[in-house]
Amino acid sequence: MSGSKLSNPPENKQRLDAPLGMTVHDMPQPGAVAQADGQRTRMGRFKMLAVMLVCAAPVIASYFTYYVVRPESRRNYGELVTPPKPLPAVLATDMKGQAVPMGSLKDQWLLVSVGSGACNEACQKNLYFQRQLREILGKDKERMDRVWLIQDEAPVPESLLPALRDMAVLRLPAADVQAWLSPAAGQALEDHLYVVDPMGHWMMRFPAHMDVASASKAKKDLERLMRASASWDKDGR
Repeated sequence: MSGSKLSNPPENKQRLDAPLGMTVHDMPQPGAVAQADGQRTRMGRFKMLAVMLVCAAPVIASYFTYYVVRPESRRNYGELVTPPKPLPAVLATDMKGQAVPMGSLKDQWLLVSVGSGACNEACQKNLYFQRQLREILGKDKERMDRVWLIQDEAPVPESLLPALRDMAVLRLPAADVQAWLSPAAGQALEDHLYVVDPMGHWMMRFPAHMDVASASKAKKDLERLMRASASWDKDGR
């Protein structure tokens, strides 16, 4: 029997004897990497800005409608505050002596009065119109809270307590109140009622010394605000 000798075919031998080939990819240049990173950062910022604009669109639209797109014959009774002033980042004190962050008042329309704890006749009149204005909003009254800011340590008369139910009564130092709210020229801080939007911005001041006739005009302003914000402002906090 003759033996056989194994061997690679000629073409396979040439393939095996050839040196290994290596593909070398160019390393990225530092400048190109920085440029790509910059583009990704800008795109991320644009996306974040787009999301924020989408979320804020209903608020912006309602304010634009109220402040800009309105018939020329319409006139506000209340004076618009420009720019609106945010709630101060300070602590107030409630009737029980508990600390209350002013920021906790957000997420609800606020009708604010200011005065001494002793609450003279003018103060009581403001408290009365506060309550009436909220009540005549009908189904929208749950979207508005009443707030009485007391600027001193004078005790509140017992006779007033029944009228203060369902109302935020807070003591806040006069300096903090005056840093946030301000009266019209020639008027005192306690002469007005102030409107604060659900984002916590003081945005309207009603004329001093409200009476029945002027209260009906203030009611129309509040109704317009409720309509303009209906798409984004809901009942309660």
